[in-house]
Amino acid sequence: MIKPEALKLTQEWDKTFPKSDKVEHSKVTFVNRYGITLAADMYVPKDIEGRLPAIAVCGPFGAVKEQCSGLYAQTMAERGFLTIAFDPSFTGESGGQPRYMASPDINTEDFMAAVDFLSLNEKVDPERIGIIGICGWGGMAINTAALDTRIKATVASTMYDMTRVNAKGYFDSEDSEEARYQKKAAMCAQRLADLKAGEYRLGGGVVDPLPEDAPFFVKDYYDYYKTPRGYHPRSLNSNGGWNVIGCESFINQPILKYSNEIRSAVMVLHGDAAHSCYLGKDAYADMVKDSQYADNKELVLIPGAVHTDLYDGGGKDAIPFDRIKVFFEKSM
Repeated sequence: MIKPEALKLTQEWDKTFPKSDKVEHSKVTFVNRYGITLAADMYVPKDIEGRLPAIAVCGPFGAVKEQCSGLYAQTMAERGFLTIAFDPSFTGESGGQPRYMASPDINTEDFMAAVDFLSLNEKVDPERIGIIGICGWGGMAINTAALDTRIKATVASTMYDMTRVNAKGYFDSEDSEEARYQKKAAMCAQRLADLKAGEYRLGGGVVDPLPEDAPFFVKDYYDYYKTPRGYHPRSLNSNGGWNVIGCESFINQPILKYSNEIRSAVMVLHGDAAHSCYLGKDAYADMVKDSQYADNKELVLIPGAVHTDLYDGGGKDAIPFDRIKVFFEKSM
């Protein structure tokens, strides 16, 4: 029998966005195939009967469900979907030891476990389930869509391919055998240092204080994670970050290898002014290249939007929620 871990879940509203009076909110848990219990916020639209289409939401990488994944989930629930926003394994209110680790495999499984949960929920139509991945979880969402045939539609918003960024650096600036070797050697040395210290060293979240000469994308992250706009005490990016070795295996594991075999619908959503836009454009191009299933794939670019504008709208309603709604309704 698969038994969930007893998690300590915060019951008061502690999100970075206001509570909607159009949906019912509750805390739920479910277990992935590694036996890790995941914590989620569930949002159910009021005054709608029958089995509902459902969406699981996660991201950004290093964020928690009280930040923008919860905003996406609540907003899509206002539009008629039963939704959950969950914390990945080893982070937030979810279980898993040691803390602040990431895994291309386990994190893909987290999304599949969310689909398990929704498929067995009596309020959900199991034939109408989709997922939304934000930032690094956009890449995870595409990877999950390539693996999980139950998923009818996927949105990858302001996405990162975390395996590419870890292996090649930002903007592919460290794409060489020597650079990768040095990264791997540093990780191996850190493993021994951690064992000697008896604890894992944190890599640090978003830099604080912000250097005057910081590149724009660092300022963009600071503006979200380190200010009242998006700060949350359980968020890795807002605080101490992942363990230094937390993403070690990402260097060796491309996650989008078979994306052009995805039969279900996928929308890649990105701001055209985002530093990360190249990742979304390339992911879309790889997904449709030599694909038999390109007709239901979309690349949607939001004019003038930077990376974190698609976290919470950036104060200019940059997230096209109505378009996302139409995409899911058409595809599920």
